[in-house]
Amino acid sequence: MSLDWNDLAAGRADALDGSLVEIAGWIAPFAPAERHDYFLLVPEPFCCIGCLPADAGACLEVFACTPLATRSRPVRLVGRLRRLIDDPAGWRYQLRDARLAAGEAERDGGLSRRDLMMTASLVALAAATTAPLPWRRAAAAEPDAARQVIADTIAIDMHSHAGRIIRRGDRFAPVAEPMRRGGMAAICLAMVADSPTLHVMADRRIVATRNPQPGELVAWGRGAFGRLLALAESERLGIVTDAASLQAARGKGPAIIVAAEGADFLDGSLERLDEALHSYRLRHLQLTHYRVNELGDIQTAPAVHNGLTDFGAEVVRACNRLGIVVDVAHGTYELVKRAAAVTTKPLILSHTSLIAEPRALTRLILPDHARAIAATGGVIGIWPLSTAFHNQRAYVEGIARMVDTVGVDHVGIGTDMLGLTVPSVFDDYADLPDVAGGLLALGFNRDEAGKILGGNYARVFAASVG
Repeated sequence: MSLDWNDLAAGRADALDGSLVEIAGWIAPFAPAERHDYFLLVPEPFCCIGCLPADAGACLEVFACTPLATRSRPVRLVGRLRRLIDDPAGWRYQLRDARLAAGEAERDGGLSRRDLMMTASLVALAAATTAPLPWRRAAAAEPDAARQVIADTIAIDMHSHAGRIIRRGDRFAPVAEPMRRGGMAAICLAMVADSPTLHVMADRRIVATRNPQPGELVAWGRGAFGRLLALAESERLGIVTDAASLQAARGKGPAIIVAAEGADFLDGSLERLDEALHSYRLRHLQLTHYRVNELGDIQTAPAVHNGLTDFGAEVVRACNRLGIVVDVAHGTYELVKRAAAVTTKPLILSHTSLIAEPRALTRLILPDHARAIAATGGVIGIWPLSTAFHNQRAYVEGIARMVDTVGVDHVGIGTDMLGLTVPSVFDDYADLPDVAGGLLALGFNRDEAGKILGGNYARVFAASVG
């Protein structure tokens, strides 16, 4: 019989223990490989292993008859459902002896509307990601036109780890040359503030497994900022500190905006925000990451603070005063709503995408979540994970759907370059002209495409930093 994800969430599937069921979802492997016979099946696209559901009832532990390839679209599986009691790993349901449903084995193409309509729980996602766009144009954009759009704006990636600076000991990766080839003027290059507390679990979810030692994340933050600046020096990247230097990056060559993914390095002290500003030239601060920190709650773990904390509100006000862009990526909707009420400057949500149906502990956002950002004058960055967008055209259409939701003045790009653990459909800055051409082909004019490619972020940056 057909099984709906809502049946699992509500516990109605308990009555089907031992039954042969059919269900559609995304294959979420525990480790990189071409094929898998043990994996999770999840109800929606995911950006990386760390963003898999923390709620064991929101996914299926799958044991397949034969190894299956990960796909950039949902699959339909048939298997025997088992309800688990007191499982040591916390799982609630298993799908055993799983195999592809009839017709799946022969099909390896892109996402079709019929695929999504096969399962009721995916109808809303289908509407958000595959429905025809009423203003779509069929004509392809000329390469010269795409290049001209990039030349006429200032292309900015709102969230990046390009250069490979996430962990201590990482070897730097080239970043300046791909930026030059594609015309990417500036990237918000982010250190990861909570990295020492994170661990990849047996099921490969990235979670914070311990509290930091006193002063540990302060020291870690200083070292991480140091590695970021060392990369900038080795790659001869300019460092943006104000609106004028951002605009200059278009003509003088690639530049970075120093960013932090998580404010954990503050360790509860606003004085360290001043230190990051003056010693490391921080101009873009993401409040939370994978650790529920002193500032507020995150999307991928149960709420602790009911949103933004009082200290988090103080940090938002301090950023407004000091000239630092506030990024609420990874924060819960409750966090975003309070941040929007506190801030006097536009907010950024640097990397996410749109979903139409509520899901627990997901990094995707609902339209109201996006509108809360737009209401501050802010910008939402769309990131190109292959589990959400099966090719670059689908990614550009995902950008367009966010435009339909919040308006063209409130959408940008956030690639999470070298930060994703799944393939990306935009994994090289040299591909920027292809993205620009895709926007033109969908019917955006040059001015609108330029806003999405970086003009909108430049506006927020100028408003926040000066």
